[in-house]
Amino acid sequence: MAFNGTWKIDRSENYEKFMEAMGVNVMKRKLGAHDNLKITIQQDGNKFTVKESSTFRTLDIEFTLGVNFEYSLADGTELTGSWNMEGSKLVGTFTRKDNGKALTAHREIVGDELVQTYLYEGVEAKRFFKRG
Repeated sequence: MAFNGTWKIDRSENYEKFMEAMGVNVMKRKLGAHDNLKITIQQDGNKFTVKESSTFRTLDIEFTLGVNFEYSLADGTELTGSWNMEGSKLVGTFTRKDNGKALTAHREIVGDELVQTYLYEGVEAKRFFKRG
């Protein structure tokens, strides 16, 4: 339940390069780097409700650990996959619908931050969130 609460983006590492690897055009990359993302997470056992609010959209996501679901990134990229707990980390394994390539994501609490790590085609990015 450590993930519960509202988290606001504080900083990112290599996020623009990650978006470039994902095929996001330069204009959307520039906007995405300054999206003011806020994530609200509520965990109830194996069920999660996540609200993502940014400059561009607000999205409510519900998922159960280990159960596949569909998700659409802010740039419109469609994914299918699932989240699982590995120790104290939330680990997401997703497949792009357009090209079948894998995208992985990790969420973990490090100190007083939520650290979200993305990996696609060998390019890793991290986004750091503070409780808001």
